[in-house]
Amino acid sequence: MARICQITGKRPTTGSIIHRKGQSKKSGGIGTHITKTTRRTFRPNLQRIRVKLPSGQIKRMWVSVKAIKAGKVQKA
Repeated sequence: MARICQITGKRPTTGSIIHRKGQSKKSGGIGTHITKTTRRTFRPNLQRIRVKLPSGQIKRMWVSVKAIKAGKVQKA
């Protein structure tokens, strides 16, 4: 399954996991330092729901929860 919302076009994006080590200055240390970064993916929250299309047809689609909450799709 391609993790893409069929309404909004939301798709996975990439980012980083940042590992920090050390005691913060607020706690009396010399501050935290970045020791390692790793790549990660942010995946959209997709749900497979039955959608009523403008033509009146009912179809199952992968839709993001953000689109469902915003009312961009009409549930069947």
